[in-house]
Order: sequence, then C-alpha cells, then structure tokens
Amino acid sequence: MSSVIHTEKLVKTYATGTTEVHALRGIDLAVEKGEFIAIMGTSGSGKSTLMNLLGCLDTPTSGSYAIDGVNVEGLGNNELAAIRNQKIGFVFQGFNLLPRTTALENVELPMLYDRRPNLKRDTRALAAAALGRVGLGDRLEHQPSELSGGQQQRVAIARALVTEPALILADEPTGNLDTHTSTEVMALFQELNDQGITIVLVTHEPDIAVYAKRIVEVRDGRIRRDEPVKNRRSAALDLERVDEREVA
Repeated sequence: MSSVIHTEKLVKTYATGTTEVHALRGIDLAVEKGEFIAIMGTSGSGKSTLMNLLGCLDTPTSGSYAIDGVNVEGLGNNELAAIRNQKIGFVFQGFNLLPRTTALENVELPMLYDRRPNLKRDTRALAAAALGRVGLGDRLEHQPSELSGGQQQRVAIARALVTEPALILADEPTGNLDTHTSTEVMALFQELNDQGITIVLVTHEPDIAVYAKRIVEVRDGRIRRDEPVKNRRSAALDLERVDEREVA
C-alpha cells in the first residue's frame, strides 16, 4: 500500500506576545491509500491544528509532511494552493456553498480554479456525474436554499470528489445535521470508502467516529491512541433499522 499521508515529528508552535503555545508536539502519522480514519480530540487538543496542516491550510513549525508522495515543507503559497486543489477534497461543517449558485455550478468550482496548462475537460459533465454519484442527479439546477441540510452536504461531498483527489478531508461534516441525516452522510462516506477513496474525518463525536475504520485520538498536541475501530458500525444498517421501526 502507498501512503497518502505521512508525517514525521510534526510540530506547530504559535507565538502570542511573549507566550508560546505548543499546539502539536511531534506527530507521527501514516494514512495508507483506501483507509478511513477518524481524528478525535477535545477542544484545545490539537486536532484542528493537525487538520489545518494535513489540509495544507497552514505550515508546520518543524517536522515533515508528505501528501500523496509530495513533500510540502518549503512550498510557497501558490504551490500549496495547487496541492489543495488537486490532491485534497474538503468537506466542512458549514457546507460552504455559494448561495445563489446551482448545485451543478457549486461542484464545478474546484475545476475552474485548476490552472494547469493544457488541461481540457467538460467541467459541467464531470460535475453532473459527481452529483449523480452522491444521489443528487435530479437536483442539478437547485440552489442551496432549495435543498435540505443533508442534500447541501451531499453537494459539498460531490464538490470534494469531482477533482478525483488523493484524500477527502472532512471537518465535523455532521456537526450541523440531525441524527438521521448524519447517519445518511456517514453511509455515503462508507460507500465512497468502499470504492477505494481515502477519507480523514475530524470529529469530536464518538458515535460518528465508530463509522470509520481507525481512530486517532489527539490530546495535548500528541497522538495518545491510534487503533482500529472495534465493533465498527454500518451506517447503512443503522438506517435500515430506523426505517423498519418507522414502518412498524
């Protein structure tokens, strides 16, 4: 297997006046292609800092990080932006959809920002295919206000998928959703992972983390636990049980 994420002794220190805040204190983490991991931690644990570094939204104070075989230390802003666009698909808690733009146009956006020369593709067709992949093939021309919260998050997932990135990085993707809709979104993530897509999910909810295959717990800027999920839950099976109870 090949590593999609590989960090060694990753450190992040913030200076606030004369005080130093040690957000990460030496993180060694490897995520192989096709894995589905959940990064957990309480507020202040360092998990959000780790997510920002993995997403190339911030740079480490020291240590090394490679994504899909590319070492990111020392890269400039434009190079980091290209990596975010081409190698990482982001899914956020707040969906981050443009409000007066159709689902199709929202999903097209990452491709429009890709400035690689001589890159020709039918962005509209690819966006439509991505929406079909998440079950929204009949909602292409709907704006976010015309979609439910779960449907909006599916649009966000389609947008993350459309560039065929090496990694889906999901930050609290169920935080704004009710329990049933959260389970639907996790069923979709499990389905995508079964297709070989690598997913890193950041969450503070144990009930969500157990849908992943592996849990990495961060505390005080260090990894305190890294182990396979015992008694992993199937979101699709949970939905079937809810539907059966509703019918009964």
